[in-house]
Amino acid sequence: MIKREELEIKEEELLAPYAMKSRYTKGRVHKEPEHEFRMVYQRDKDRIVHSTAFRRLEYKTQVFVNHEGDYYRTRLTHTLEVVQIAKSIARALRLNEDLVETIALAHDIGHPPFGHAGEEALQSIMQDHGGFNHNIQGLRVVDLLEERYPYFKGLNLNWEVREGIAKHVTSFDKQGLCSVQLEPDSYPSLEAQVVDVADEIAYDTHDLDDGITSNLFDDEKLDKIELWRSISAGLVSINPSLSKEIIKYQIVRTLIDMQVKDLIINSELNIKKYGISNFSDVKKCEIRPISFSEKMKEEKKPLKDFLMINLYSHYKVVRMSDKAKRFIRELFEVYISKPEQLPYNTQKRINCEDLYRAVCDYIAGMTDRYALEEYKKLFDPFEKV
Repeated sequence: MIKREELEIKEEELLAPYAMKSRYTKGRVHKEPEHEFRMVYQRDKDRIVHSTAFRRLEYKTQVFVNHEGDYYRTRLTHTLEVVQIAKSIARALRLNEDLVETIALAHDIGHPPFGHAGEEALQSIMQDHGGFNHNIQGLRVVDLLEERYPYFKGLNLNWEVREGIAKHVTSFDKQGLCSVQLEPDSYPSLEAQVVDVADEIAYDTHDLDDGITSNLFDDEKLDKIELWRSISAGLVSINPSLSKEIIKYQIVRTLIDMQVKDLIINSELNIKKYGISNFSDVKKCEIRPISFSEKMKEEKKPLKDFLMINLYSHYKVVRMSDKAKRFIRELFEVYISKPEQLPYNTQKRINCEDLYRAVCDYIAGMTDRYALEEYKKLFDPFEKV
């Protein structure tokens, strides 16, 4: 039998001096007794997995709307891919895998339906009502909107997990404005930084996969990109009989592996270069130590540019995005004009919170499927309400 105290001692022995150790957490907003067998971030991970917001990720989308097909990534499958990549990086750098896994599992739970199109719609609607940012929405979810405990609202997660959610940032996502308590002017833990980069790796590589599968572009266009072409040529030289499908999967796999290796090596160099010897040094560092080498950034750029032009700006994706924004705007207008149409638990929140914020929380919590069903109920005269 291994108890929590013994696990905490193991952390001290195995993790790097700059890793975040469970016993040094800044703790929870509401005091709770420690668990006999589980450390603090293990408990937080379990709370996220059992939350309603996490389950809804199954029917929230990335690029393709849910009903476009069963193959494409959803927020849930993307999240699991981020977890896998992030834990591999954390293990190599001797960081706290429990904290990395917890932040990775929670990093997208503030996303509204219909991917970035849904977020852009809510940002536009809420610009004069406090704004909208999916990182801060994620913090609202874990701090306020999930109700599972008798003595407090939210999941009562530890400080470092909440900081990782609020300060999540990639080339796709801007960091939200977090509260003074979460030290907005300092970098988050190395564990949180690992999740940020793992998210970007997953986005880039798996959107390539989905883009090819959707026939929005083909590998002939990708062959014009040096990094893709060189990996493909290497695979074919070893086994000329490989099918296009196998080649695609192997290239995606190789791209992930190349980026992970580069990130581990370059981050280790940064940690040494900037003299990071403890957790406090991380907070004071002048850069984010967890980062790619300049060479890898240059090699990746053509692929990122390719995705922007050939996937995210493809006319079919633009159509889907524009349609999704209209759904959200029209739903919002209906709820604002007649709040009595909202569920009773949301109506109750209007009494103690701004109407716009209550409606925003309600829509942000919807899955793609539920939002479409609500739209039909409210606008289709032949649909039962």
